[in-house]
Amino acid sequence: MLFGSCNCMSGPASLSRRNLLCAGGAGFVAALVSTMIGIGRTAQAKMLTGEVPEVDRLSVRIVSDIMVRRNVPSQKLEGLTIERAPPNEIPDAPPRATLVGEWGLSMHAESQRRDEVRNILVDFGYNPVTLLNNMEILKIAPEKFDALVLSHGHYDHFGGLVGLLAATKGKLKSKLPFFIGGEDCFCTRIYSNGGQYGALDRQAIMDADLLLMTAEGPAVVADHAFTTGKIAQSGFETPLRNTQEKVGIVNGFGCFPDKVAPAKNTGSLIPDDFEHEIGTNFMLKGKGLVILTSCSHRGIINTIKQAQVASGVQKVHAVIGGFHLLPPLTDEYFRQVIAALKDINPDYLMPAHCVGEPFYDMVRREMPGKVFQSNVGTRYAFTA
Repeated sequence: MLFGSCNCMSGPASLSRRNLLCAGGAGFVAALVSTMIGIGRTAQAKMLTGEVPEVDRLSVRIVSDIMVRRNVPSQKLEGLTIERAPPNEIPDAPPRATLVGEWGLSMHAESQRRDEVRNILVDFGYNPVTLLNNMEILKIAPEKFDALVLSHGHYDHFGGLVGLLAATKGKLKSKLPFFIGGEDCFCTRIYSNGGQYGALDRQAIMDADLLLMTAEGPAVVADHAFTTGKIAQSGFETPLRNTQEKVGIVNGFGCFPDKVAPAKNTGSLIPDDFEHEIGTNFMLKGKGLVILTSCSHRGIINTIKQAQVASGVQKVHAVIGGFHLLPPLTDEYFRQVIAALKDINPDYLMPAHCVGEPFYDMVRREMPGKVFQSNVGTRYAFTA
């Protein structure tokens, strides 16, 4: 949701939502949290301790992404089937809706452990029309969702959320867990060039009866998956920083100052450090980690390493999602990333979303047989 200014009006003392939003102050903020969220609307995420949950099967479907390709053959590899979505038209019938690509990312993960199945939607793309269209064509049933995960507070990852919640009202499971990595996921953001980038709609999440789960540390998701928690930024990686953020509440949108690091509470725009970004991960029995990176604003290598640290598992089976490797980053930087990927030695890489052609072409040459291009509708089916 885009944001504007706050124009408070004087009047009788009350704890109306608007007055609280405009008043500020620790006491008012605390009351606002209670007003907006309410009892039973938030919960402490179950932290990942001990052994990570294992799954026997896992499929990851690209629901929303930038590229749609036709007539690409499916592939069968060791422990992995790559299913490409077929054209959606029906012969001798009027044209129907077809899969749509746009700038944004959403992934649907279905996992199985013995006879237990879990469904998780990770991110929501840029546009609800696109998200809902693609979900319908791909036959993804929202009533089966066991959890929702938002990787970070960028519009191309949460833009489809409010429309999805409106369209699925009464269909989602009661108190469906909604995972974020930190309060600054809600902060208002603008592009570094000054264009508005909006803010996540907290009230829509509450109105949909979702259970807001803030997981700054590694947390278990729907019994089968786990989040990375905060991703430590170390090593050589210096990913692009294309947005700025501002702490505070404006017209009902934004992040609570008392729940964000004091150093960020400057009252003005500051560089976005993506401290709240999280990855979503599965441990595939006998194969290793399958890591859904989403965007990798903290660095693709750092994201992978954080999943390894959180789980205590070094073996990486697959990495799926955005790597955030685009020009003006240089070929020399790409070579450093590829060298680090070779050291990690994943079985498969599926770059998506924010991966430019220069890096994609280079990593395919350097890691032959391991790299596969993601397209809208592609389903990666892993077996133990």
